[in-house]
Amino acid sequence: MTSHDEDRVAVFPSALGWMAIVGGSPAAKRFRLKQLTFGHASPGAALTGLNLAVEEVPPVEDWNPRLVRRLQAYADGRRDDFADVPLDESGQTAFQREVVRHCRRVEYGRTLTYGALAVLAGCPRAARAVGNVMRINATPLVVPCHRVVAAGAGLGGYSAGEGVRMKLRLLELEGARQASQFSA
Repeated sequence: MTSHDEDRVAVFPSALGWMAIVGGSPAAKRFRLKQLTFGHASPGAALTGLNLAVEEVPPVEDWNPRLVRRLQAYADGRRDDFADVPLDESGQTAFQREVVRHCRRVEYGRTLTYGALAVLAGCPRAARAVGNVMRINATPLVVPCHRVVAAGAGLGGYSAGEGVRMKLRLLELEGARQASQFSA
């Protein structure tokens, strides 16, 4: 995480609960999203949901209103793949970047197993490692980890608010064909 002088935070309501985002400053030529959290009951809970130490919390403001509107529209059921949203990849290994890159390609309303994502990332025996990358995903929805499921009829885990119930809710929101086979 860089200093809070370079980062900005936005906290806003959505149909998926309160959301918060943190990323590069408006002065930066192109912002990079660092974190996104959602599914919170209040603005304070959303802010707390960001993985920031108290002394690192940047000013909360009307930052990146275009992304805010897109996330709110997604929560209302509007299709968006967020493929154009640049991410801060600092601190990620080459494997993690590859997993994230392929996860971002999983289409709206589709699912992929952890094992299949491991194959795409070039490590066919790394399904558990893929699960760990999904577990620490700092930008859910933009990196659609909810679309990555366990083999068989299992959902796998989900670290966003409400856990696997939220994962199922997102799959249902997107009309994923397999959503009806899962239970929270």
